[in-house]
Amino acid sequence: QVQLVESGGGLVQPGGSLRLSCVASGRVFSIYDMGWYRRGPGEERELVARINIGGSTTVADAVKGRFTISGEFAKSTVVLQMNSLKPEDTAVYYCGVVQYGGLESWGQGTQVTVSS
Repeated sequence: QVQLVESGGGLVQPGGSLRLSCVASGRVFSIYDMGWYRRGPGEERELVARINIGGSTTVADAVKGRFTISGEFAKSTVVLQMNSLKPEDTAVYYCGVVQYGGLESWGQGTQVTVSS
């Protein structure tokens, strides 16, 4: 099993920036995909951005050009740099990883609130 610890959420004004970090522990050698997902008020969880062990990234259209994902699989870390934040980015952000074999693990989530 893999354990995930997220950090970096908080309250920010529109146009501001936040940096989310996630560190994995446990069976990290089997992780091949790491990413960030979010669930807004009354909404389903959605992909924000993900990166695989080959370096390929997938970024949601809603955040393209504003959010950047980076990952260091050797250190079992994934970072989401969020710039030009908008109120609609308000959500609980979750770190998620996929291991070989398809097993998924999730962090507990960190709240991001964009408000003036």
